[in-house]
Amino acid sequence: MSKVKRAYQLCQGLKKTMARAIVLAALLLAATASSTTATTLTIHNLCPHPVWPLVTPNSGLPSISDNTARLDPNALLTLSFPPTFWAGRVAARTGCDAAASGCWTGAAPPATVVQVTVHDGTNQDQAAYSVSLADGFNAPVVVSPQAAGGGQCPALGCPVDLNCDCPPQQRAAEGAACRGPPEYFKSRCPLTRTTPTDVEPVPQSCRAPGELKVVFCQATIVTGGVAAAAEAEMAIRTVVADS
Repeated sequence: MSKVKRAYQLCQGLKKTMARAIVLAALLLAATASSTTATTLTIHNLCPHPVWPLVTPNSGLPSISDNTARLDPNALLTLSFPPTFWAGRVAARTGCDAAASGCWTGAAPPATVVQVTVHDGTNQDQAAYSVSLADGFNAPVVVSPQAAGGGQCPALGCPVDLNCDCPPQQRAAEGAACRGPPEYFKSRCPLTRTTPTDVEPVPQSCRAPGELKVVFCQATIVTGGVAAAAEAEMAIRTVVADS
């Protein structure tokens, strides 16, 4: 057999091997995607004024919102996360113009920021979430998972309007936002992160939630079960799923 013919056969064999590898990788990717729980992001405005949610993906990840929606009091917005890993931030913009291109607060610090990660990990479909005041505060926010597949999924956030008692020297946007300090934020809202290294004093290991609910101007955080939530008007309950 000539060297040219042997080289041709080796080339054809390599192509077949690569094709099989590509098919196998596609099948594995499809299996991984199908094993994750479809998760939605529900944003609920309970503030007495409109808000314009700002949903921003981390670098390199797809956008899930065009960020033009206006939520009047008691309005809802439902968005779908992709079936693969996604991480990003949610903030409440206030005082926006009709096109939501200019806003009084929320588009830049100081602003309350919800940090969200879904579909993290290949086996347990982990979700992680927090409410950060490290960049300041502009609106009360509570985040809670619903229909979780297991683990510990506490409601977290700040149901208090920190603008009311914000130290005068820390006020921004004519009192519609507050820069700090972290000690003030933490004393009023312990279930938030007030510095880059801060964590909440409750365990979190939430698997496969069907929904992450972000509520602006939530009145309180209820740490009981369904009965307690029913007794507290407009309250978000803590979900602790069976392991």
